[in-house]
Amino acid sequence: QVQLVESGGGLVQPGGSLRLSCAASGFTFSSYWMYWFRQAPGEGLEWVSSINTGGSNAFYATSVKGRFTISRDDAENTLSLQMNNLKPEDTARYYCAHGRGSDYETVMHDYVHWGQGTQVTVSS
Repeated sequence: QVQLVESGGGLVQPGGSLRLSCAASGFTFSSYWMYWFRQAPGEGLEWVSSINTGGSNAFYATSVKGRFTISRDDAENTLSLQMNNLKPEDTARYYCAHGRGSDYETVMHDYVHWGQGTQVTVSS
C-alpha cells in the first residue's frame, strides 16, 4: 500500500533553514510527479512545490519561490524540500503527495494517501 512519511520539521527562528524529507513506498516512485503541500492553522491546504519525473523541472508557489528547493532521489524513493530564509507565514504542517502530472489542484482535492505530515513552526 502507498505510504508517505514526512520528517524534518521543527521550530526555527525567522531567517533560519530546515530540510524536509518524504520517504515513499508502495508505488513506483520514479514514475510519478511529487508534490509538497502545507496547511497552516485554520487554513486550507496550499500547494507549495512540484517536481516532475526525473527531477528536471521544479515548480514553486510564488510565496516560496527563491527560498525553497524541491528535489528527489529516485534511488532512495525520497523527496526533499530545502527551506531557507523561513518566515513566520511558512508556519504550517507540510505534506508530500504523488501524482501523474502538473495538475496539483486535482491532487490536492482528490488525494487519499496523505501521511501524518511534519510540523514547521517559524517563530522568534
